[in-house]
Amino acid sequence: MFLQDFFWFLLWSFYFIAYLYVVILIITDLFRDHSLNGGFKALWIIALVFVPFLTALIYIIARGKGMAQRLQVSRGVVAESDDYRPAASSSPSEDIAHAKKLLDAGTITQGEFDALKSKALGNQYFGA
Repeated sequence: MFLQDFFWFLLWSFYFIAYLYVVILIITDLFRDHSLNGGFKALWIIALVFVPFLTALIYIIARGKGMAQRLQVSRGVVAESDDYRPAASSSPSEDIAHAKKLLDAGTITQGEFDALKSKALGNQYFGA
């Protein structure tokens, strides 16, 4: 009997905490959205108070894509790709020679030299 009660307690606790997390996400998204006026924000919050589960479900279905976009903008997320392309030069050998001069002068490290050499040859560099 105790294990069954404990199991149900854990299950309902998980559901409650998950629901609180979703409500907090919705409220922070409401305050983050500058395109929605204050009246509609108030209506969403009132609906969350009186019909919480249904309102949360409708909000996530209706505005879920925008939630992700607003979160990325607020975090300043940038795509993780190596889009750097060196400025136009006369030849890759000149770029490599210039990088070698920087390496010899101690301005850059060996890893940075390897990255510049790889990029001068038109490759993406994924080294250390």
